[in-house]
Amino acid sequence: MLENGTKAPDFTLPDQNGKMRSLAEFRGKKVILYFYPKDMTSGCTKQACGFGEKYPLFQEKGAVVIGVSKDTVASHKKFEEKYNLPFVLLSDTGKNVLQAYDVWKEKKNYGKISMGVVRTTYLIDEKGVIVKAMDKVKAADNPAQMLEML
Repeated sequence: MLENGTKAPDFTLPDQNGKMRSLAEFRGKKVILYFYPKDMTSGCTKQACGFGEKYPLFQEKGAVVIGVSKDTVASHKKFEEKYNLPFVLLSDTGKNVLQAYDVWKEKKNYGKISMGVVRTTYLIDEKGVIVKAMDKVKAADNPAQMLEML
């Protein structure tokens, strides 16, 4: 996990509409950058819907929410449409950003070891500096926690 006080690595990835988006375009705003394992799964849906429900409150506080997973643009589009998600979802099929943010790790599930995304959320300030890094977050609680931190 990246440390608090370090500059957040910039990136350019396609969003759920196929538009290329970069972290730099959000300078001047606080960014909730959250990494999650997979669209349409129970925990990831709870987390995304929580951010979606609270999105107007994040906007009032001058923040944007960006979700990142290794799912495809098409998968993100279905996820956005099914749950009416009002924020940016980025597709990192090459896992470059997942690795840059140190969230692609070895995981153990029922004794089986595999590589995957460790659910992690970063709060990045208006200048692009990480002010809070949280790993192994609880999906359902994460949106409220992040709102509180703003």
